[in-house]
Amino acid sequence: MVGIYCGYAPIEIMQAMGIVPAVLCAFSKVPIESAETVLPANLCPLIKSSYGFIQEGTCPFFTLADAVVAETTCDGKKKMFELISEIRPMHVMDLPQLPDETEAKNNWRQMIVKLQQFLETTFDKSAADAQIEAAIQWSNWKNRLAREIFAYAAMSPPVISWREIYDISWIALPAAGPDVVGLLEDCLAKLEKRVKTGVSVARPDAPRVLVTGCPIGGDATKIFTVIEEAGGVVVVPDSCTGTKVFHIDFAENTGDPVGALADRYLKIACACMTPNTGRLNALSEMIETYQPDVVIDFVLQACHAYNVESYRVGGHVTENHGLAFLKVETDYSDGDIGQLKTRIEALFETL
Repeated sequence: MVGIYCGYAPIEIMQAMGIVPAVLCAFSKVPIESAETVLPANLCPLIKSSYGFIQEGTCPFFTLADAVVAETTCDGKKKMFELISEIRPMHVMDLPQLPDETEAKNNWRQMIVKLQQFLETTFDKSAADAQIEAAIQWSNWKNRLAREIFAYAAMSPPVISWREIYDISWIALPAAGPDVVGLLEDCLAKLEKRVKTGVSVARPDAPRVLVTGCPIGGDATKIFTVIEEAGGVVVVPDSCTGTKVFHIDFAENTGDPVGALADRYLKIACACMTPNTGRLNALSEMIETYQPDVVIDFVLQACHAYNVESYRVGGHVTENHGLAFLKVETDYSDGDIGQLKTRIEALFETL
């Protein structure tokens, strides 16, 4: 088992070797106090929560992980990785953050090759191109099924809830093979039965909300709950823990599966990229498909990249699509739930 922290981790390389990837990002306020004995209080809560679980020894996935694969998406994570490297074998991938540059794909391809070498050395396993190609094809199959499931949120009223989308995303992200495909196919059958029997998850007049921004999970899902309590319905949880990583397929049968991995992973529209025009393009596509009334940008405190980028996101949503927009900056505590509800209710009243 290998622990991973980000959607940029090329899990297909691991799966081709028979190695299981496990997501280590944490979304609970519980271990943050422990983390702050080492980490600064004004750091991103996701980083503090993740490190706090490791420091307390209460993260079962980290306990089971034989190694950790990390990436240079943000400064806070990079420094946390230095601390973790004293506990577990660590391989850090240098992520190019100028995705439109010609050298970016070549550099990232080389990083994937180095990861492959690290895994071969650490686990005494190897993967031929044919095995990597097979892992790519499994991921494409899984991603297409996931997109079919998410499409039920585009219906009016939606037939699938944010909780179900969240659960499916969390289970499917690190998974491969016939088991996860069978699970997704079962979900599709249940959703189609809902359509035939007239079952939905919201009132027809409920404000439709697209939530974009930082990863959302655990205690951070308070934003989804508040939206529901204010009378809205979340039709797209657009984040690394939601639908984002399922939108892009890998090129198949290229003769260079590692290159296909590099090309696809660099298309993930994270705020660490500059310029991040891919995020704005993806937002336009989602707005066209899911027809939201409102876009809410969810920003974790001290996540400077997403916080600064919110300005461009808001302008894109209001000027190009004429939609209501709200930026929310928060952490994992419950202290601002009342304020969030007031702001979101006020936003819905303007529709």
